[in-house]
Amino acid sequence: MLRRSLLLFALASLPLAAQSAGRILVVTADGADWMVGAGGTLAQYVLDGYAVTVAQFGNDEKESAGLNQPETRWANVQEAKAAAEYLGVEDWVLLDFKSGELGYVSSTEMRKQLFGLIRYLRPAKIFIPDPYVHYHPDWDVWFVGNMAEEAWGYSGGSTFGPELRRIGLPPYSVPEVYYYSVGRPYQPREGGEAPAKMVSSDIGFHMEAKLRALAMLRARNQEMARTTRLRLERAGRPVEALPAFDETAIQSLVKAWGRELAATIGAKHGFEYGEEFNYVGGRDEIPPHALERAVKKGGDR
Repeated sequence: MLRRSLLLFALASLPLAAQSAGRILVVTADGADWMVGAGGTLAQYVLDGYAVTVAQFGNDEKESAGLNQPETRWANVQEAKAAAEYLGVEDWVLLDFKSGELGYVSSTEMRKQLFGLIRYLRPAKIFIPDPYVHYHPDWDVWFVGNMAEEAWGYSGGSTFGPELRRIGLPPYSVPEVYYYSVGRPYQPREGGEAPAKMVSSDIGFHMEAKLRALAMLRARNQEMARTTRLRLERAGRPVEALPAFDETAIQSLVKAWGRELAATIGAKHGFEYGEEFNYVGGRDEIPPHALERAVKKGGDR
């Protein structure tokens, strides 16, 4: 009840402009997932005049090297906010559940919070992590994605969230949903619900901005470098041959990884750098701004 009251207080503090028709709501398990999967596409939508709100459900308290949990949470949250602002995100809402433990949180509780955001913001589009991606190692992605899909599907139902209606937030259905894959390209016939179409976005214009935003996640990136070094050690690489990750080397590692991922996705769709989504919408045409290629689910990707 306290957490729900805090959410309603947060909703009241968002600017009234958030209720415009040009709003996009982005749902993410942590501060990096949405940026990796959709950062370039959302940066273009910002230039197109959309206002973007990011709703982060995990508190990012576990991804760092050498910091305790409160320090890790503080560093990751502040860096995620700064990186989001760099890409043009207007509002950033932290729901603050314990990362790595979202499976122990009531999906009903999380879903009701997302109902509140959807009904207040009334977005034209919603981006959610894809719970249909196979064998993803981070279970938080599945729990948040599954919950977000349910919230998207049910937020327009009159029998859901009656307490929200009583405070002036009537049911609302988001007309377009983009499922994004976290950290890797889609595999053939993977992801999205049954009617989803694969769409792709040319992010070449925004590639450098996306890489700079990812490089701003310093605490998380230090952990990425640490685990990379551990994997090399376990693979039998001589210690003297292992990279010494200073700040410059860590940023180079992160940018190289982000560039390789975008190039791999882009090559599938005829771009130098790309992002891809499973898309479900209420219209026959694909939405504007470089979403060039739509393929029916199950087709050649």
